[in-house]
Amino acid sequence: MSRQVIKRRSRGFICVNAHPEGCRLNVERQITAAEQAPPPRERAPRNVLVVGASTGYGLASRIAAGWGYGARTLGIFFERPPDDEKTATAGYYNTVALDQRAKRDDLLAAHINGDAFSDECKREAIEIVRREFSPLDLIIYSLASPKRMHPRTGVVHNSVLKPIGQAYSNRTIELDSEKVVNVTLPPASEKEIADTVAVMGGEDWRIWIDALAKEGLLAPGARTLAYSYIGPEMTWPIYRDGTIGRAKNDLEQTARSLDAFLSPKFGGRALICVNKAVVTQASAAIPVVPLYISLLIKVMSEKGLEEGPIEQMRRLFANFLTARADPKTDDANRLRLDDREMSTDVQAEIARLWPQVTTENLREVTDFAGFQRQFRNLFGFDVEGVDYERPVETDTELPPER
Repeated sequence: MSRQVIKRRSRGFICVNAHPEGCRLNVERQITAAEQAPPPRERAPRNVLVVGASTGYGLASRIAAGWGYGARTLGIFFERPPDDEKTATAGYYNTVALDQRAKRDDLLAAHINGDAFSDECKREAIEIVRREFSPLDLIIYSLASPKRMHPRTGVVHNSVLKPIGQAYSNRTIELDSEKVVNVTLPPASEKEIADTVAVMGGEDWRIWIDALAKEGLLAPGARTLAYSYIGPEMTWPIYRDGTIGRAKNDLEQTARSLDAFLSPKFGGRALICVNKAVVTQASAAIPVVPLYISLLIKVMSEKGLEEGPIEQMRRLFANFLTARADPKTDDANRLRLDDREMSTDVQAEIARLWPQVTTENLREVTDFAGFQRQFRNLFGFDVEGVDYERPVETDTELPPER
């Protein structure tokens, strides 16, 4: 066992260590928020699989399902455990905290720490589901990965954050120097577009659902959701109209195909859930987005509308997944949890402030301090209530997969 004082170490949008006590408190606070959910209703899920379950919306989904509605959850993620030289990743410590709390509260919360893209991981998940979670009534696909080894070809595909067709220039925050700078991104090649779709599109989601259906592990009325993002037009060249957007289009096409498969056979649904922009390691890496989110936090907080992942997921379960009526969707058959972000008054205020931001007034015009705090919180740092001068145990272990 190893106790040590952990100081945050980061490079730009990459934090290279994590604080287990900060991660534990983050999980505990999300659990407290989830416990305030409305009383369980007849459509509350009982057995839930979350693919991509250790951070962000995936973690919040497990917590909302488990502590809001008493659901049994199986989480799949790919996280690095601690070793002699390094702390574990934040997602690893998050899951340790979730597992410990689930045992205390007598909730079944199993896990697999492995490559969700692989056939081996799917086979292992199927065995656990058959033994302890059958049948599944909710499958959430929240996987975020920069690369994927295709299980059929063995080819490694790497995703990129680039525009399509022409270069894109706009302003962003250089996270190391804290300067507002102009950035220009070259257009993606056809191979880069295809690789990004292979990693972030819908093929793996489809493989998961097909495998579970083939094994008879889907309940009548089973529902599956994949998370996505649209955002304002100012970000579309790098997001919705860029390589990521091409992958999201593929994800939406997969949702339509899966919905056509699940509806007649199981009475189920497959839907895209469009969530609000939040601070994640992935979003911090997308040029322009850090500046946009810094403004978004400020504007939504001033209007009393700000939500983090657990508030969004609590609203998803309360207003959509457990509602008596079928959930309301947009014209493209998507659930829209980004409604508050995309409201006319919020976007108008961001558009008004956007050209005013400079390096000198960054902290006055935006809530960059809030962006930084939320980013550091992801890794267990700057968490209220943690004494960062006190040694903590870093060599904590997840129990074996069940």
